[in-house]
Amino acid sequence: MKKLSIIFDEIQKAQEDTERDAFDYFLDKQTGDIVILSTEIIRLAQALLSDIEDVQPDEIPDIPEWVEDEVELALDIFMHEQHRYERIPERHPADAYAAMKAFTETLENSQLAGALLQALDGHGSFRNFKNTLGPYPKERKLWYGFNSKAAKKEIEQWLSSLGIEPDSH
Repeated sequence: MKKLSIIFDEIQKAQEDTERDAFDYFLDKQTGDIVILSTEIIRLAQALLSDIEDVQPDEIPDIPEWVEDEVELALDIFMHEQHRYERIPERHPADAYAAMKAFTETLENSQLAGALLQALDGHGSFRNFKNTLGPYPKERKLWYGFNSKAAKKEIEQWLSSLGIEPDSH
């Protein structure tokens, strides 16, 4: 396994962006850096890639100078350096749900635990869970710590599947 310095919080933030409507995230497997690309840059790079066989050098579309570096990086990710970058997957809803359910079992306030379990039942359970937890600042803080630890374990498993061992510093 390759040891790599990893910033778990950045990967967790990327994984919790489950919509990916504005940005997408990639792990640089050589440096441990997180590369964030806007979906617009990704679309532009993919359009360039799809046209690459049919385009003559004098027909290459003009790219605004201010986005050239990002488009070049996106092209590297999708074409030249595919082995170097790994798209960071969205967090699986089942994992997030399991973390919320496990958290309720740690609470001393049985009334809140019951309300949270009820919030997890049915449509909009993630939002309901957070809304139910909202008026309880102490428990909300505990939740964020608990969730962070659960996400870190999931990230470690994902990294392990890539042959990466997080450096302990």
